[in-house]
Amino acid sequence: MSQTTSVETTDIAPRSLYRASGLAALTAGALFRRNIAAEIALFSGQPSPEGVSDWFALLLRNRLLGLASLNVFDIVNYILVGLMYLGLYAALKRAGKGRMTIATALGFMGIAVYLATNTAFSMLSLSEQYASAAPGAARSTLLSAGQAMLALNRFSAPGAHPGSGGLASLFLIAVAGLLTSMVMLRGDVFSRAAAWAGLLASGLDLAYCLAYLFLPAVDRQLLAVSFIPAAGLFLMIWHLLVGWRLYRLGSGKPSPTTPAG
Repeated sequence: MSQTTSVETTDIAPRSLYRASGLAALTAGALFRRNIAAEIALFSGQPSPEGVSDWFALLLRNRLLGLASLNVFDIVNYILVGLMYLGLYAALKRAGKGRMTIATALGFMGIAVYLATNTAFSMLSLSEQYASAAPGAARSTLLSAGQAMLALNRFSAPGAHPGSGGLASLFLIAVAGLLTSMVMLRGDVFSRAAAWAGLLASGLDLAYCLAYLFLPAVDRQLLAVSFIPAAGLFLMIWHLLVGWRLYRLGSGKPSPTTPAG
């Protein structure tokens, strides 16, 4: 089986696409990584809200911290990851066009699900309505609406329940990353380190999703702590390694495993 070379990959797509997708992946890995909300909360010294009214109070008191705790930065992260997948498809389609087509489609489906179910701005709007509403039925209705929002996507909420949208998006993107990393191992466009970082990140995310679905007796908080932080670390490494390689492809640099000339 022939391997994909760096010379071939630079003919598949404009170098500007590789540079843009590379910069997107580097930015996602360095600035908008998965654990950023937890890091902000840690340095803030404020515990995670327990109930909907606590979320409303946090959003009104400290909008940035509240939105960060509701993973608003993941919206930026996933947009950047979507651009990264465009570059990955262009760079890897000769090594495995079928798998990369499926991986890219699943990746974009997962991104779309996440963008549709992220509740940060909806919760902010509800908190402002709650603050201006008179005590009574109106506030009760807004609290119920907030609870429904948290049920969609609430990785940061107590109990570590991701919600239907959060779990679905994580599963789709994990499968996309797993397929992409498998294709990386077949060619010589990306290093083995990048491929294995992607396999570990996606494998841990996928293990979390399956364990959450099929092991209901397991403590949810323990399950999240066991998989999510490690997966996030490997995902950050994967984004940085992939981003650097894509950017170098856009600059016409040779493959790390193929001698120049």
